[in-house]
Amino acid sequence: MKRTKKHSCVFALLGLLAVLLALLPVQTAQADGWYWISSNDKYSKFFDPVSVVTQSSVKTHHGEVPTRIDAVTKTTFSYGGAKETIANYRLGHRISNPANLGYSIATVSINPQNRTIQYLNETFFTPQGQPVWRSGEAGRIKEVNSQEFDEDFYTAILDQATGKDDETNRRTAKDRWLMLWEDAAADGQRTTMMADTTTMRMKDRNIVFWAWQETKNSNGQVLEIKFMKKAVNPAQGTERTINGKYWSPQTNWQALTGDMVSYRMVRATDPRYKGILHLRSYIENHRAWVNRYSLDD
Repeated sequence: MKRTKKHSCVFALLGLLAVLLALLPVQTAQADGWYWISSNDKYSKFFDPVSVVTQSSVKTHHGEVPTRIDAVTKTTFSYGGAKETIANYRLGHRISNPANLGYSIATVSINPQNRTIQYLNETFFTPQGQPVWRSGEAGRIKEVNSQEFDEDFYTAILDQATGKDDETNRRTAKDRWLMLWEDAAADGQRTTMMADTTTMRMKDRNIVFWAWQETKNSNGQVLEIKFMKKAVNPAQGTERTINGKYWSPQTNWQALTGDMVSYRMVRATDPRYKGILHLRSYIENHRAWVNRYSLDD
């Protein structure tokens, strides 16, 4: 049969479609029940959508709110990721060669009210699928923030359970970080604080969130960083730091110390007062978001 220009166009389109279909599984890898979440040079993360189960929930005026969600996750390792994992889990006596660690499968439990994740169990396998080690007890409960390995597990599982994509969209949004305040000194030193809106949630009359405070000199060199969990009462103009960590070129990262109990009044003349005003505005304009997992009626 003679091939016309029309036929050539059709064949070209079919060829392009075949290429796109071949690439599609890379973005939505779903084989043997595993759904791809993210990848980097060390780890690839998956979860099993069928395994996502809301174990408990509470009826509120804004609907049924989950209080515990369980799911099964899978993490595959490159050589570098396996080496890092062996060191973090102190598995060197069991796995001497990182090439012998291929992936892990874990059951995790999520609490949306406190934004936490806990590994109930985790089993590590060789690349060929042979188990090499299993955790004997549930791991510590970790609060999920931008610095935690488990953040994308948390958002994907929670969105699967609620049938929405709010958590994933907020995590990847360009306006995820909200500038609260900045202060410039006479010598050119500048301090800024930004709030992570993915972590914002109302607790009684307080808004709880994680904040990134950074101080630079006049040359733009970072002098110190404070990564803090904050509780702010915008109506009263008070705030406190719940916990966090501190970095400087001299100390590297260490636990933040100081008063972690008392609420302190923020005066209108304080640069931080702008942060109070920004939080009031954010709460007013995003009430559904900051109250999304609230159990308060």
